[in-house]
Amino acid sequence: MKVHKAHLNSEQFDFPFVAELPTLSTQAPRGGAKGVRSKRPVEGSPPVAIAQGASGDPESMAIALEATGDYRILRRLKPTMVWPELNNGPRQRIAILDTETTGLDHTRDKVIELAMLCVDVDLASGIPVGEVIVYDGLEDPGIPIPKEVQEMTGITQDMVRGQRIEDESVLKLLADTDLVIAHNAGFDRPFCEGRLARFSSLPWACSLSDINWRGEGRTSAKLENLAQHLGFFYDAHRAEMDCHALLRVITAQLPVTGRTALSSLIQKADKPSFRLYATNAPYESKDVLKLRGYRWNAERRVWHMRLEDSAALDAECIWLKEKVYGNRSAFVQVEEFDALTRYSSRNGLESQQRL
Repeated sequence: MKVHKAHLNSEQFDFPFVAELPTLSTQAPRGGAKGVRSKRPVEGSPPVAIAQGASGDPESMAIALEATGDYRILRRLKPTMVWPELNNGPRQRIAILDTETTGLDHTRDKVIELAMLCVDVDLASGIPVGEVIVYDGLEDPGIPIPKEVQEMTGITQDMVRGQRIEDESVLKLLADTDLVIAHNAGFDRPFCEGRLARFSSLPWACSLSDINWRGEGRTSAKLENLAQHLGFFYDAHRAEMDCHALLRVITAQLPVTGRTALSSLIQKADKPSFRLYATNAPYESKDVLKLRGYRWNAERRVWHMRLEDSAALDAECIWLKEKVYGNRSAFVQVEEFDALTRYSSRNGLESQQRL
């Protein structure tokens, strides 16, 4: 499928944390419409009577049901194809990316769909500006698509037969891209790099791992759950719609930090992260390490933890020395990553640190 641009009818959205955005131009969905939260009616008002008293269209009934306080309505996502121009400040071009694959192992499995949304972001606000350029392409993997993958994605063997992702179109979009964002970049990045080498030379960010969703009051970092919290649903497990949903989620203002997740992702991409290895940790400390959040690397036979910045690394080294090494002098391995290596299958810069 070719790269395409779209200008669609203008409509104001009313989702939590984005209500103050200017009018957005959107693509009309097959069903659902804009909703406005109303005040709760007098207690005891029958919801069915309220709904019947509405004008009869689905949106009026949805508003009436919400007004009772006993119902929460989810509206179908309307992809935003043109974002308002905010100012002439500094901008960065991002690519929201998602893949569908034949399985979970990037060394064996293949990409069957690749989708990207490319758009400029106003760095001051963390909000997209201008037109969204979309690429969505299917590819014949050359191997059977497992039945469970076909059932989950709706992508059948017949749909991909003879299809191929257009390298030239993808490369053209990536030429102007400053940052690639995926929800679970640790999965998507190795597949993309295996399919097209250009992906390995671009900075990546992960909206699943790089945002403290729990700290922002979210009970789950799963994309569908984040969408539902904002009051919308979408057809999940097709790459393009997953991208539209992710763009909407990360442009909503977060309640604790007061900025968009997109703004946070762009800022964090410029900073290093670390993986700390509890080298030669006593065997009896395994339960303490596991409870702390360390994971076991069977190949290296060592417990390790990912840390988002140098301050977290320093604090963790202090904890390790006291709780694991009994305040004895010890050497641990530290692996440093930047946005060019983070979430790839490549190693970071390794060093040894004395506790």
